[in-house]
Amino acid sequence: MRTLFVFLLLVGAGLPAYSQPAPQGTSAPPSASARVLRAARVIDGTGRVLPRHDVEIRDGRIVALRPSAGPLPAGGIDLGSRTLLPGLIDTHVHLGWYINGRDRLHTDTDGDAPGVSALAHAGNAWATLQAGFTTVQSIGEADNAALRDAINRGLIPGPRVLTSLGSINERTRGGSPDSLRAAVRYFKQLGADVIKIFASQSIRDGGAATMSPAQLEAVCDEATALGLRSVVHAHSADAAQRVARAGCSQVEHGVFADDATLALFAMRGTWFDPQCGLVFRNYLDHQPWFEGIGNYNAAGFSAMERALPLAEAGIGRASRTAGVKLVFGTDAVAGAHGRNAEELVCRVRRGGQSAMDAIVSATSRAAESLNLGREVGRVSPGYAADLIATDGDPSQEIEAALRVSFVMRNGVVYRQQFARGARGSH
Repeated sequence: MRTLFVFLLLVGAGLPAYSQPAPQGTSAPPSASARVLRAARVIDGTGRVLPRHDVEIRDGRIVALRPSAGPLPAGGIDLGSRTLLPGLIDTHVHLGWYINGRDRLHTDTDGDAPGVSALAHAGNAWATLQAGFTTVQSIGEADNAALRDAINRGLIPGPRVLTSLGSINERTRGGSPDSLRAAVRYFKQLGADVIKIFASQSIRDGGAATMSPAQLEAVCDEATALGLRSVVHAHSADAAQRVARAGCSQVEHGVFADDATLALFAMRGTWFDPQCGLVFRNYLDHQPWFEGIGNYNAAGFSAMERALPLAEAGIGRASRTAGVKLVFGTDAVAGAHGRNAEELVCRVRRGGQSAMDAIVSATSRAAESLNLGREVGRVSPGYAADLIATDGDPSQEIEAALRVSFVMRNGVVYRQQFARGARGSH
């Protein structure tokens, strides 16, 4: 772990430069040292669109939101015709997954040195941030701790990272309720932000339930008692319903979730994070990267191909079911980091979710699911200055989410790619 951390420190020196904002001043009216962003429109993360607004930032936080008027204060950034919105949030990624130098999925036995892996992890984080995702939940990899902590300390650039540092399944520590509770306490001691649970088979193996109701109740109850959320991999309707009845926080995937399952989610207040297509297409379009590793075989790829239309239809069904708390997560694995917004496009164009609801699911609603609803996910005074700008209006043309040209996290500009002649200073 020490070697991994050292290499994470080194990688920061090799990444593209980002700009530190000037010292911040008072809020209203803005002083010469205040940082003001001016945009043609602001999507605030709750469904509102505000035409011609300024956002004032001081000490990494939003201090004012007001209609644009008068000249832009010195040090401000004019985003021109762009749309300003909260930094996007992906509630399910795997920053530790990468394609190695032999064009194969990295595994613990492929011989990559810890430093090589660390560079790949940092590269995944950078690509994700550059795509406009300023907060992610990376669930499953123990090495995420060093990455998370290096980003938090400002040693390398990346999104805010929440991580489970591993996972629990029906066989963990023998699988008894008491041993599963002990496993939750172990991850809490390690510094996990969330508990990841596998309650069904992989979609490549059919997705059937694997954890009993008693096992799920033990894990999720212990997580809640310790102040941790519990996110649960569950594909079949049976598995997903067990998760909801056990009081777990969030269901991941749910490809086979039916109307009864969605109604149960709504009744129990269970967050739901299905995927539309990015993860499936990433696997199917790049089979040589994965083929022959575990259940990445002909039968597994065929199962994913069959799941695609079910996944797409499930997005629309969930978005139309009253009370379902639908959030955005891609399950981005090796090869998909930085492409996260393609999932937004799939949700709208192929799943039938409205563009604005998809944006809300990746901003304020996702923040609430992470217990960060008072910190990120909105363009509002008091919130962290996690802000992005897109070329075009994603609430009218969701593909604009693929055209991120400005990224700020905690008031620091990490991307500012404007056309020649665009105004702004920093």
